[in-house]
Amino acid sequence: MRDRPVPPRWLRWTLAVLAAVVVCVGFGVTTASTTLSLGPHEADYAMDTDGLVVVDLGPLGTLEIESPLPLGLGVDITVKEIPADLSAVGASSTLDRLVGDLDSYLQFYDSPQVTIDAVTAGLLTDAARRTLLALVLVGLVGWGMRALLGRPRRRQLAAALAPRTWQITAGVVVVALIGTMLVSADAGAPRSGRQASAVFEGTALEGARITGRLAGVIDTYGGQLVELYDENEAFYEAARDELGSAWNAWEIRHAVRTNLAYEPPDDDDVVSMLVVADLHCNTGMSTVIEEAVVRSGADVVLNAGDTTMNGTAVEKVCVDAFASAVPAGVPMVVADGNHDSVLTSQQEALHGQIVLDGDVVEVAGVRILGDRDALETRVGEGTQAAREQTPEEQAVALASTACEDDPDLLLVHTPVVGLPALESGCVPLQVSGHTHQRSGPLQVGRGIRYISASTAGAASGQPTVGPLRGTAEMTLLRFDVQAREWLDVQVIAVTPSGEATVYDREPMPSIVPPVGELDDAAPSGSPPPSDDLDDLDDLDEPDELTSPSVSPGVEGPIAP
Repeated sequence: MRDRPVPPRWLRWTLAVLAAVVVCVGFGVTTASTTLSLGPHEADYAMDTDGLVVVDLGPLGTLEIESPLPLGLGVDITVKEIPADLSAVGASSTLDRLVGDLDSYLQFYDSPQVTIDAVTAGLLTDAARRTLLALVLVGLVGWGMRALLGRPRRRQLAAALAPRTWQITAGVVVVALIGTMLVSADAGAPRSGRQASAVFEGTALEGARITGRLAGVIDTYGGQLVELYDENEAFYEAARDELGSAWNAWEIRHAVRTNLAYEPPDDDDVVSMLVVADLHCNTGMSTVIEEAVVRSGADVVLNAGDTTMNGTAVEKVCVDAFASAVPAGVPMVVADGNHDSVLTSQQEALHGQIVLDGDVVEVAGVRILGDRDALETRVGEGTQAAREQTPEEQAVALASTACEDDPDLLLVHTPVVGLPALESGCVPLQVSGHTHQRSGPLQVGRGIRYISASTAGAASGQPTVGPLRGTAEMTLLRFDVQAREWLDVQVIAVTPSGEATVYDREPMPSIVPPVGELDDAAPSGSPPPSDDLDDLDDLDEPDELTSPSVSPGVEGPIAP
């Protein structure tokens, strides 16, 4: 019998390593899992090979749709908050909770790609981790077997297997192909007795099948949800177009005024900063914010806080949506508010946002001081302390830091927290939100204070999801880096009717000595005495919403 050709040793090792990598990657991908949000819920996402995306709501039933993934891969989604036994709380109350979550589901459907991207990234990260662990395990097992066999036995096995390298490789490939075909064939098998829900026709969920009690809820309320989604999409798409037209109109006015020498031409040393505040999870505004950033050429986005409603893990979709609205290369600086949390700050930091924490940071040549709010407000629960530092202590600390580090801007959520710094004259401008109403720019103490209105159009007693209930505002601030001075303020507004207005730039007021200030008054650079902090007593404001029907983590009307 003629001897079979023996492939070189390097080729045999290469094939062995490739086979191990293929097996480990297959293991990593098919067993990957992650925990993220799904609408108003936390959910476990796990890869499988049934070719379906299945949302498991326990005794309420499931939602199933054909998976867009290749090779028969699918995803199982298990929602955590649905009780295992409906009788424990009553079926009607559970269904009432689902109906009450309608706004939060709309929030999910308003920006589904954000959730899809987050889930994809989470599953890919876990798959890579599992693949690496599997490779390490295979390597350790191989090394252990090599040590146990010893050199003589290894040579004997190599002599027997080396001539069959190509047959072994072909066998592995055939087994892999057959396995893939079987999985794909099983994934394509029809599920008898399950009709696609007509509610989802013409949507991204077309063809979805509903089982269990959930089917009745979807048939009853699903049409309302789809109508709300369509209405929401149409409103904000039109608002974005209106903002583009309004910006074009302003550019024409600006060009005319510049040519007539009413306004100086734009300077290369000027930094533009777009202020947003009190977004409160109105993800529909993300496209409008993006249009404002792009059309204005903003160098920095300033977020004055309250990005979320309750600072919960499921509100990551809100943080993700607003992060995606800021073009690459444009930094976002955040002073988180009383409706945010430490978790919110962590979610923002993962997007590369600069989260202020009591120190001065330099961004685009502007020195910015700020901190997250010392209080936390939770819908239906009121306001309580969130940090070891009280609001009064935080205000004094910010004033002290301002006098030491000479910032150009103080960015905080609650306006009165910056009062000591403004009184000291150690910071020329403070920007904040919280009140949902624009105020300023006006002089307070020895500085200028500007309070931004809500960029979500937040109105008292009204949810922020869906078309605007109140006028949404953003503000462009311009800073001359060479002269170290603030130049002007420009308001951008979108009304509940969808009409957008870009107002002309208004010069920043000059700081003048307070009336009655004497030569022997406290010099600039010194924090105010402690009795100047009396205005901070109103920081612990009562929550406007105390209705027990509003549960934490569920979108509802806003308390500042």
